[in-house]
Amino acid sequence: MQPSAALARIKPSPTLAITTRVGELKRAGVDVIGLGAGEPDFDTPDFIKQAAIEAIHAGKTKYTNVDGTPELKDAVVAKFRRDNGLTYDASQVTVNVGGKHTLFNAMVATLDAGDEVVIPAPYWVSYPDVVLFAGGVPVFVAAGADQNYKITPEQLDAAITPRTKWVILNSPSNPTGAGYTADELKALGEVIERHPHVWVFADDMYEHITFGDFRFATIAEVCPSLYERTLTVNGCSKAYAMTGWRIGFAGGAPWLIKAMSKLQSQSTSNPCSIAQAAAVAALTGDQAFLKDNARLFERRRDLVVALLNQAEGITCPRPEGAFYVYPDISGLVGKSTPAGKRIETDEDFVAYLLDDARVAVVQGAAFGVSPAFRVSYATADDVLRTACERIQTAATALR
Repeated sequence: MQPSAALARIKPSPTLAITTRVGELKRAGVDVIGLGAGEPDFDTPDFIKQAAIEAIHAGKTKYTNVDGTPELKDAVVAKFRRDNGLTYDASQVTVNVGGKHTLFNAMVATLDAGDEVVIPAPYWVSYPDVVLFAGGVPVFVAAGADQNYKITPEQLDAAITPRTKWVILNSPSNPTGAGYTADELKALGEVIERHPHVWVFADDMYEHITFGDFRFATIAEVCPSLYERTLTVNGCSKAYAMTGWRIGFAGGAPWLIKAMSKLQSQSTSNPCSIAQAAAVAALTGDQAFLKDNARLFERRRDLVVALLNQAEGITCPRPEGAFYVYPDISGLVGKSTPAGKRIETDEDFVAYLLDDARVAVVQGAAFGVSPAFRVSYATADDVLRTACERIQTAATALR
């Protein structure tokens, strides 16, 4: 017995590997700061937890509809109308076991061998691996720090071929925090409009974590002509601090939702019934805390960007949202550590930070654009300050 060929096309998640390594070091008593985990450091709001407790006491512990309870689908429909001006009905909504599951269902349900998926880079680590697992071909479009990590319409147009089936757009982005404005999305949408065989996977997971004057928009909202060809994806994990509850959802064409449900019926079946009850409360309850959380993340962003830009050889763009920064380390490549090891790649630098500075970040190679690294600033201010000071010291020590 051997692992399947499909399994051989993918690799374990680098971000989860870093988180696991940090946990091992902490259990061994090592003073290490982990900046790799992509989840809020505060707890799920009490009113959401209370809804879950009440669901347990009410006996809502049985199977539900495969892709979501009617109550949760109604809450998702209302959310899309309220926040995005998008009109869906229950037949156009799917609820899944987290946003990664939504991605998996969409790709596996639609891709045939050789179908292409355009993925802007830097990208979330799961995009290419899920495409590869489904038999598709990732087509990367790179945008560096000089473009604020956002692709141009010209780049997108050049990447689309007759084999293209999807374009994935993630705004604000994991790993960079870069957000596309409504005008920028409209310009990309005009390119996609010219290619009627191309669909859009709009990953809006960080919708409610945006800063300053930036205003979130999603492509089906600003390009109504793409409504029928867009899967608008969101979830409870990031904004509602519900990563472990595993609830993602999407709105799209009824045939696509039905196809994804068919796949889900033979894989996970329904998402956890208790988590679904909690998600109803999250989406229909008081949303005021979302702005409070965004302001907290904005303060942390400003702290981290300022400190990292003081580090020798590091350039850190200022993102529009999410809770990540993606510093460029071109100025450090070619230097050597105090122990004499030459920094040839961002993987070398990340290993050096972990070994010498006891700070864990994720190498840019994992996200498709190097030399860089990703920092998750979803942790306390004092921890972030200490971590950035350690990074400053480590960068200065290179020769």
